Amino acid sequence: MIKRYSRDEISKIWELENKFSYYLKVELAVVEAYYKMGEIPGNAYNHILNTASFDVVRIDEIEKTVNHDVIAFLTCVNEYVGDEFSGYIHKGLTSSDVIDTAFALQIKDASEIILKDLDNILNTIKTLAVKHKNTMCIGRSHGIGAEVITFGFKLLNWYDMFERAKKRLEYALLDILRGQISGPVGTYSNIDPKIEELTCEILGLKPAKISTQIIARDVHSAYISALSILGSVIENAAVEIRHLQRWEVAEVEEGFKKGQKGSSAMPHKKNPIASENLSGLARVLRGNSVAAMENITLWHERDISHSSVERIIFPDSTILADYMLNRLNNTIENLVVKPDNMIKNIGKYGDIIFSQSCLLKLVEKGMTREAAYEITQKEALDAFNNDGNFKENMRRHLNDDEIQDCFNYQKYLKNIDKIFERFE
Repeated sequence: MIKRYSRDEISKIWELENKFSYYLKVELAVVEAYYKMGEIPGNAYNHILNTASFDVVRIDEIEKTVNHDVIAFLTCVNEYVGDEFSGYIHKGLTSSDVIDTAFALQIKDASEIILKDLDNILNTIKTLAVKHKNTMCIGRSHGIGAEVITFGFKLLNWYDMFERAKKRLEYALLDILRGQISGPVGTYSNIDPKIEELTCEILGLKPAKISTQIIARDVHSAYISALSILGSVIENAAVEIRHLQRWEVAEVEEGFKKGQKGSSAMPHKKNPIASENLSGLARVLRGNSVAAMENITLWHERDISHSSVERIIFPDSTILADYMLNRLNNTIENLVVKPDNMIKNIGKYGDIIFSQSCLLKLVEKGMTREAAYEITQKEALDAFNNDGNFKENMRRHLNDDEIQDCFNYQKYLKNIDKIFERFE
């Protein structure tokens, strides 16, 4: 069974206590790297591992004086370690070495949850698609009935988009899951590049090919953009559910649990509230991508204008993506599909959506395409404008066998199996 994740789990990654835990993880990995290089004695290394800790309240207390969160953090850690060995901590580092490397670890852990959410929703969509592989419904173009498809075919299009969204996120992670331990402006002035390599290996990251005082923010922008596109993929499915739940269509509806109410004034209402919620939240994700792109441009080797933005958009975007994927997954799992209404909609105006089939049959009989189109359009619009019957209208131009061939629903399903095979 695929594990379900709650918002609480991904939210904790971004809490202050955990932020400092990631900082400490980086600092201890650097200490371990120095130890492996033979630059820290064993007794110092063991002492630091056993005593290094922090207290958020104490950090806040110190920060009120020093006005620098990393210095406050280090001062607090050193109070636990003691003066004898505290000099081995943060040796040759700048603050952003810790911040950006810890940030990569936070993103890594948040992304593992989101990727599992994606696996979950892919499984849910595919299960429903297979179930409705041959459930016929109208394909629509510009909101107008086009030709027969199946509901499973519609769902496979969602599946394909979510597969790409997952690959897009995985690709963005290739660049963003990098650490830096390179000193004040990235030139390793007081630290051996080997320390960076060892530290990143310990942490499960790759070293940045180059850093200034920070890792360049185009990689962070690409990651947030991947989440923003994911938000739009979610919204694509949500908007389709909203359209299909309209009374004029009534082909699906969101699950409606016992005791649920849709309106304070109108007891008959069942609203697509989950899908509407997802449409709104997708706007937030897309908005965050603009802020991430603005973060790419910084002064010289670093300023801090990006950090205030990232403290908002990264927790918000990852938590939202997790929430949205789980909410959509729940919506799809509980979706009420109405095949009878789908068939009714196909048959509107006397099977008017079979117009192309009739046009081609007239051409096959020897008419020019222009003449065949004119006849078919005339009969179709007559049925549409007068609530008539297109099939009966076409009997003026086609015999019974030709009518039977043109208005054969099954002919539209002949290649559905081949399309589904692509997703096995």
